[in-house]
Amino acid sequence: MSESYEVMVSAPVMPGLRVAVLGAGKMGGILLQAFLKNNLLAPEQIFATVQHAERAQALSAQFGVEVTTDNLAAAQQADVILLGVKPTQVPALIEEIRPALTPKKTVLSFAASVKTRSIEEGAGCELAVIRAMPNTPAMLAAGITALCSGRFVSAEQMAVAQKIFQTVGRTVVVDEKHMDAVTGLSGSGPAFLYIIIEALAEAGVNVGLPRDVATLLAAQTTLGSARMVLETGYHPALLKDAVTTPAGCTVDGILELEEGGLRVTLIKAVKRATQRAKELANG
Repeated sequence: MSESYEVMVSAPVMPGLRVAVLGAGKMGGILLQAFLKNNLLAPEQIFATVQHAERAQALSAQFGVEVTTDNLAAAQQADVILLGVKPTQVPALIEEIRPALTPKKTVLSFAASVKTRSIEEGAGCELAVIRAMPNTPAMLAAGITALCSGRFVSAEQMAVAQKIFQTVGRTVVVDEKHMDAVTGLSGSGPAFLYIIIEALAEAGVNVGLPRDVATLLAAQTTLGSARMVLETGYHPALLKDAVTTPAGCTVDGILELEEGGLRVTLIKAVKRATQRAKELANG
């Protein structure tokens, strides 16, 4: 993304709210772009930080927002502070911005496996902390973000967090005890689905399709099937049965999937990814 970003001129959806993105890396950059594209915030409402001055200048020119290397200054100016750094960097970052943290501010962390209580304790005050787990389809505004609240979060603050992440897809609110499972399912899930798409495309090549056609068929079929689940509200098993005619082609293919253990393997993959998330959280 090298071109400067054209900002909408109408009033922002959330006027007056000041938001800082500390660590505007991959996901932070996606959110910055989404805030402006969806007119959630005006450029003057947004502050961001990165590690290097050259990168700060480039991002500032691209998005038209204030980007610096000073985390404390950005946090002091903001009502909502997003933590976009790596999980191992969170304790040091909280210590750095601690003078700016008050019970009136909201910290929204999307650092994987970092618990709300650890941020609260690092802040040393009754700080509203919301933990988020987005996934990579957020890049196309097709993500899903799970949110959970710490001990001092109001309904209004959670509503703000939902609006922030709805710029990159859907949101769901869960208890914090479920966040490791979210990581294992929707956080890791895109990688599992890419393998399935790749395998379907390979199968298409194996039965004679050109590779580009096979990949398109596999990817669009996956997309359309997901939309069927989301937009009809039907159980996946019911939708599966609608495709599976008696003594037809599909049921033979399903028998192969069951014999190969695809269902059990996917369940095991999510369980293993969830276990790893727990290990990192307790690290």
